[in-house]
Amino acid sequence: MKYILTAAQMKESDRRMIEEIGVPSLVLMERAALQCVNAMKEENADLTRVLIVCGSGNNGGDGFAIARILAEEGRDVDVVFVGNEASRSKETCVQMQILSNLGISVGKCLPEREYSVIIDAIFGIGLSRRIEGKYREIIERMNRYKGYRVAVDIPSGIDADSGQVLGLAFRADMTVTFVCMKAGMVLFPGSEYAGKVVEKPIGIVVDPRLEKQEDVFYTLDRSDIGKRMPKRMPDSNKGTYGRVLVIAGSKGMSGAAYLSAKAAYTTGAGLVRIYTEETNRTILQQLLPEAVMTTYDAGEADCFKELPGLLKWAGVVCLGCGLGTGETSVRLVREVLRQNQKPCVIDADGLNLLSAFSEAEWRGWTRAEGQYVLTPHMKEMSRLTGCTLEEWKKDRVKRLRNFVREENVICALKDSRTLAACRGQKMFLNRTGNAAMAKAGAGDVLAGVIAALMAQGMPAYEAAVLGVCLHGLAGDAAKERCGPYSVLGEDIIKGLKEALNNLEEKS
Repeated sequence: MKYILTAAQMKESDRRMIEEIGVPSLVLMERAALQCVNAMKEENADLTRVLIVCGSGNNGGDGFAIARILAEEGRDVDVVFVGNEASRSKETCVQMQILSNLGISVGKCLPEREYSVIIDAIFGIGLSRRIEGKYREIIERMNRYKGYRVAVDIPSGIDADSGQVLGLAFRADMTVTFVCMKAGMVLFPGSEYAGKVVEKPIGIVVDPRLEKQEDVFYTLDRSDIGKRMPKRMPDSNKGTYGRVLVIAGSKGMSGAAYLSAKAAYTTGAGLVRIYTEETNRTILQQLLPEAVMTTYDAGEADCFKELPGLLKWAGVVCLGCGLGTGETSVRLVREVLRQNQKPCVIDADGLNLLSAFSEAEWRGWTRAEGQYVLTPHMKEMSRLTGCTLEEWKKDRVKRLRNFVREENVICALKDSRTLAACRGQKMFLNRTGNAAMAKAGAGDVLAGVIAALMAQGMPAYEAAVLGVCLHGLAGDAAKERCGPYSVLGEDIIKGLKEALNNLEEKS
């Protein structure tokens, strides 16, 4: 598990290291500069002619130290100061004086030259205002240079917490960040501007008090995923690995039920039963003979008479994929919410129907408090909460925290960077997956994956986090095999098999 910090959390860890532990700020600055140089060498960057553009704060101080190290190596270095001289930090003043003592000149205008590397050390993680005036002109020019672009800690112009572009931002090929990734370089659009993110230690230990704070992001590496997977025991049977009831597929909508059920089996569930409209029976039995099939006839007065027994049978319910929003589906979802007392994943049309229900009807999940996992994409979340899509995009982190706190549900908010949240828990920020997964059916697969992990005994939030991460790994494997355009839901399930096999081999 890795922490992803906000600007305030990183600054507090930095302050604690300097003021409480006693490591001088200049020592940390020197380490940061050395790590930037090392990172560029590890990337085989062409350091024959380097431009370093520095601001007034400690980010600029890092840049001046980088200039000195490269100059001492005999590199052709141009260093430019674009900040406010009266606002310089004391560390930046020291670094500039050292350059002066060495006879290394500092310019005030961007040269009309070509460079192999352009280094952005203008603003650090504390920037919160829009880029305007001379800084806008400077960053625009820096983005027009043809060389390899490197950002120190974070690209100038990116909000370190939200990833939003503050008017304009430096577009880096690589960002060398210190201690931990910052949320703004993982969330979009900041991720696009950060390029490849390289984390480097500089001797700062993350404040241990963050362990107890809810407003900390975390992410998982591949090694974490393997360790968290439910174990397969030698002395076991299908009952050991749980029962998933997939309630999905209205008339003529068998595909979503198939993808969710197959994903659940592929992720390790012992027994999967599909509850669907009668006309889907034949095709689903052909596509997935391993699934138990129970159907309903929407034309019958008591069409859901078998539902109570099915809910009692289930260990976990997966509700909503391909249900449609017709009257029969409205009745079915209402009955599930009224009767169900088991952990439940709600996706797709299940969510769309919820958005039209009264608040009293929503409270059907209180009997399984904290055991309902919602998996909306951003538009579904907009419908569910009555907030516009633009409002969610602008402040998704705060809104998501408030939503799970108020409703006491778990939510995996699907997007280019999926977030998973639960009341009283740290928020998960996913880094797996890719744009090839932006296809109908991908969400059906995710719902089945999460339901299967819950059926195997994982707590609901842990299952949501691991499911999101696995789903992304599966999509990455599918893209590797199929390319960026041709990935289908079935390919993600194949990718899921590959990802799980790779985790097993490396465990």
